[in-house]
Amino acid sequence: MQKRILIVEDEPAIRDMVAFAVSRSDYEPVTAGDAHEAELAIADRVPDLILLDWMLPGTSGIELARRWRRQALTRGIPIIMLTARGEEDDRVGGLEAGVDDYVVKPFSARELLARIRAVLRRARDDDEDGSIRIGALRMDGAAHRVFAGDPGNEQPVAIGPAEYRLLHFFMTHADRVYTRAQLLDHVWGGSVYVEERTVDVHVRRVRRALEPFDLDGMIQTVRGVGYRFSAAPTT
Repeated sequence: MQKRILIVEDEPAIRDMVAFAVSRSDYEPVTAGDAHEAELAIADRVPDLILLDWMLPGTSGIELARRWRRQALTRGIPIIMLTARGEEDDRVGGLEAGVDDYVVKPFSARELLARIRAVLRRARDDDEDGSIRIGALRMDGAAHRVFAGDPGNEQPVAIGPAEYRLLHFFMTHADRVYTRAQLLDHVWGGSVYVEERTVDVHVRRVRRALEPFDLDGMIQTVRGVGYRFSAAPTT
């Protein structure tokens, strides 16, 4: 079955161009001009990936991304932000809102399709990962979910796809220190350009997800080097 890609863009020319490029690459494009149309499209059938414009009428793309990351139905859908805002703080703001990648306008169809393939490939690789437990934290690879607590008394941890990948790498490489550059290479892949500050953004989000269970200290900052994951949380 073709991968369905939801294109949320209010400018018809850009929307049509993206839809054409997506269809030429054997994906199924579905288009929406605003938040309401996007919600209707998702209710009809959950897409495999969302291309989301930052500037939308009524509800902005950032607000939509935050909303979708809070909802069970859309929490795991990869999101690529389409934006004319190329400043670092804006890009970090998008990552903080839960998007997996971003493409700055104007962009080429070739660049956009490369980003789509990379994000979908990472999402597929996540599904093939096995399960692992360290202390009170467990990852269920088959269900693509994270749980906290002792066996028989576990609670689900709300976590996005990028944070899932990062946490999975940490848990399968516990008690070892990794620099930001190493984490980018292992988690995001060397073929995708992502800034090192991205690692800090996603580490903060993983810690926030683990904080209600008092497990955020399992991800430790090693000053001047990077990060370490340890079964023994810091206090």
